[in-house]
Amino acid sequence: MSEPAQDQPLWRPSAQRIAASHIDAFRLWVNARHGLQLQDYQSLLDWSVAEQVKFWDAVWETSGVVAQHKGERVLLDADRMPGARFFPDAQLNFAQNLLRRNDDAIALHFWGEDRVQRSVSWRLLHAEVSRLQQALRGWGVVPGDRVAAYMPNLPETVIAMLAATSLGATFTSASPDFGTQGVLDRFGQTQPKVLIACDGYFYNGKTFSNLDKIAALVGQLPSLVKTVIVPYVGQASGQTPEIAAIVGAQMWDDVLRPFAPQTVQFTALPFDHPVYILYSSGTTGAPKCIVHRAGGVLLKHLAELRLQADIHAEDRVFFFTTCGWMMWNWLMSALSQGATVCLYDGSPGLRDNSILFDYADAVGFTHLGTSAKFIEALGKSGIAPRQTHQLTCLRTILSTGSPLAPEGFDYIYSKVKSDVCLSSLSGGTDLVACFIAGSPMNPVWRGELQACALGMAVIVADDDGKPLPDGQKGELVCTKPFPSMPLGFLVDGSLEGGAQKYFETYFAQFPNVWWHGDFIARTSHGGYIIFGRSDATLNPGGVRIGTAEIYRQVERIDAVLESLVIGQNWPPGAVGDVRVVLFVRLRDGLVLDDVLIEAIKRQIRNNTTPRHVPARVVQVHDIPRTKSNKIVEIAVRNLIHGDPVKNVSALANPEALDEYRALRAELERA
Repeated sequence: MSEPAQDQPLWRPSAQRIAASHIDAFRLWVNARHGLQLQDYQSLLDWSVAEQVKFWDAVWETSGVVAQHKGERVLLDADRMPGARFFPDAQLNFAQNLLRRNDDAIALHFWGEDRVQRSVSWRLLHAEVSRLQQALRGWGVVPGDRVAAYMPNLPETVIAMLAATSLGATFTSASPDFGTQGVLDRFGQTQPKVLIACDGYFYNGKTFSNLDKIAALVGQLPSLVKTVIVPYVGQASGQTPEIAAIVGAQMWDDVLRPFAPQTVQFTALPFDHPVYILYSSGTTGAPKCIVHRAGGVLLKHLAELRLQADIHAEDRVFFFTTCGWMMWNWLMSALSQGATVCLYDGSPGLRDNSILFDYADAVGFTHLGTSAKFIEALGKSGIAPRQTHQLTCLRTILSTGSPLAPEGFDYIYSKVKSDVCLSSLSGGTDLVACFIAGSPMNPVWRGELQACALGMAVIVADDDGKPLPDGQKGELVCTKPFPSMPLGFLVDGSLEGGAQKYFETYFAQFPNVWWHGDFIARTSHGGYIIFGRSDATLNPGGVRIGTAEIYRQVERIDAVLESLVIGQNWPPGAVGDVRVVLFVRLRDGLVLDDVLIEAIKRQIRNNTTPRHVPARVVQVHDIPRTKSNKIVEIAVRNLIHGDPVKNVSALANPEALDEYRALRAELERA
């Protein structure tokens, strides 16, 4: 591993903070219930993995799952992946567990850039969910139907999810910046009965209309019986959207107007009833439709929100996310704790990158979540929120989407807030949750994810699936089942059609073991370092190198804003060896010259190994990324090798690919 050992952590929780945490109360409960003497996080983790049945039963009991029936059985077929089943006799409703609270306190805060600010009380949230629920029932929505949202991160999106899942419908969503084809690639597979969409959205101070896209989309979704238009842009501008061209469309207020608020009705359903359909990024083909089980998502989120993130009823929880990223679904589950969920839609770069910190001060964020890329951008921008903002209530910062570089840790503690738990997370859309998570009991070490999540039997494996010792890099695998394993993939409208693809994606690499596709190492502190995706690892001279190892060094070069690295088959057309090619986007006005190239190579060579040093460094104007802000190394690698890039509509900036396509001939010459 390339990072030097450190003598002291960047942050350590106080005894008072640990004593006030949910996880310490959970530890004491487990000790009392089972006659144990678990003293710290590691002992609790070891017990949770060894005693899965007792652990997940304890999560259910201590988090107060609301269910019509629990049943005696906790886990069936524990030796089968896929095939294991948690709480097979339980009957519950997902939305009911998120709507436990019903009072005049604030359930939702919302900022739409600097244009719109709204707050929704728990009582109003119940009322609006009830009214939409009645409308959905009137349109014939029943358990198993799909309700789709083509929406910004608005309160109406939350209301739609809760109303749909209260009836047992399956909810699926995509952000409004997707083009028509990108949405069709998703909703066309899931065949929704109802579509809820917005008239437009704001981004970076600009207004974008979605009405033409919705009209085109509706015409190609024959499963729809109703389309509901939310006038987000219209309300902000005082204008009524023109929706006559959208077949079967009705305005949000007109849909709700006939219905008086009632007590929300919750349909009790099996633990494995489908609650969400999420989508893979789709950059290597059509996006996979990943079907998630209600009870599994709920139970895993309760473990993470309560025990790993330490969210309490009085907290105000924020995560910068669109409705097309799994972190939106994760954030929604914070409602189960009675906490206030803080929504934001638009660019985080407004007000010179300070708008999210303005929001944090205005409503008192206790938890602020964002992507590692945004933290990196903040560091490059030079802003220092600890000098300009109070951030009095903030006690946890969450980062995910890609590995957070050590310099990102330095930036948070030196420029944002010194007394904060910085939890870098790693999981995925595949499980709507984390394998590696935060811990309010553990210190934060520079460049490390804090700990394996409780209940997750994670090991670092070699190519044969055998455990590797601390410090050695290998595959992230999970050797035991967990509740939020998806039901499977939807193909041709059925889970049966996707069964083989589901198996091949996660379980074909090692028998009865979940292979996640991350290249990682466990540290001597019990934390983890992630070196990138396994399918994007580089193999110069047959030595595996994680792309994150190179990014960590390049990010230290002030002239470089961001970078992307691939392995190019070398010589061209060969399959035996690769050379490392690094693409860099520089600060405005800078040009890549021999001096800067040498500085980049020297930084990499001095802090990693000679094999990490790129054979070519190439300046580009943009780095292609998905709509959840993940760079697409494989798409660029395909272009450089002359292979097709599938499902370009999944990209936030598909025009960026043209530059790489044009570079292919040059890179084949030298």
